[in-house]
Amino acid sequence: MAISYKKLWKLLIDKDLKKKDLPRLASISSASVSKLAKNENVQTEILEKICVALQCDISDIMEMTTDGKKDNS
Repeated sequence: MAISYKKLWKLLIDKDLKKKDLPRLASISSASVSKLAKNENVQTEILEKICVALQCDISDIMEMTTDGKKDNS
């Protein structure tokens, strides 16, 4: 199993935001956004900041994929 952040990118689109807006809104580094874009591991604190900034739940920004591959599309 792997983590996918596709839901995060869809949520940003729904809120009329871009990836470049995320560091400012959530007080996270652009390096963290890059990790998220590559479906890499990030600290739970980063995910929490994103959820607070976007007023959403953790399940709204990430999901487990069952194919065992990281989905980078």
